[in-house]
Amino acid sequence: MARLNQIIAIEKGIKSKSLQELAEAQKALGKPALLSGISRTYRPKDEDGEQLPPEWKKVEVKAEEIIRQTNAVLTKLFDITATKDWTNCRARADVVVDGQPLLAQVPVSYLLFLEKELVDIQAFVKKLPILDASETWSFDSGADCWVTEPVQTLKTFKTPRNHVKAEATEHHPAQVEVYYEDVTIGYWRTVKFSGALPAQRVNELLARIDKLSQAVKFAREEANNTEVEEQRMGERIFQYLFG
Repeated sequence: MARLNQIIAIEKGIKSKSLQELAEAQKALGKPALLSGISRTYRPKDEDGEQLPPEWKKVEVKAEEIIRQTNAVLTKLFDITATKDWTNCRARADVVVDGQPLLAQVPVSYLLFLEKELVDIQAFVKKLPILDASETWSFDSGADCWVTEPVQTLKTFKTPRNHVKAEATEHHPAQVEVYYEDVTIGYWRTVKFSGALPAQRVNELLARIDKLSQAVKFAREEANNTEVEEQRMGERIFQYLFG
């Protein structure tokens, strides 16, 4: 008994061959010369008149024959597609994660959907913002986000000061140099907030996605191992259409 995965493996080739042969048949039918034949013989009016050879051309393409060939080609395609679709209705499997069924008896079509969506979700998670690793963060439930420990910094003001390089004398004034000194006038208390995520959280999400993706692929393989329910639809369809 054939399995669903075997039918899926050959369906594409049969479909491609069917379309190719159908196109060739349509091309042949589009050439009137191939559909036409002729037979001509010549008889001179007088017995001693010139004798000419007969002319003959056979019909190379017959529409009914093309229909029969098309029936055969498309019947195979219709049958294998029906077999796949009927079996797909029964092809189911559990999605098992860490030894426990997360989803029970999932149809193979939904498993294919899940497989694709998990790729998109993985791409989404990889773009999530991550907290700056140079800071120490803790979650503040009141602010509903991540915060750093308070950091205190100084607020300073440059105050001019005089530096006497040389005292005044009877003949020379004092030599004074002006410089500026930073004087603390206050204190800044800084707390940073962030709506990003810890790297560990993002890595955990990616690990879960990867684990579920593997489970879905295993389930798809199991579902695709279902014995096929062979269908014969093509003959009835084409008997009705061209019979």
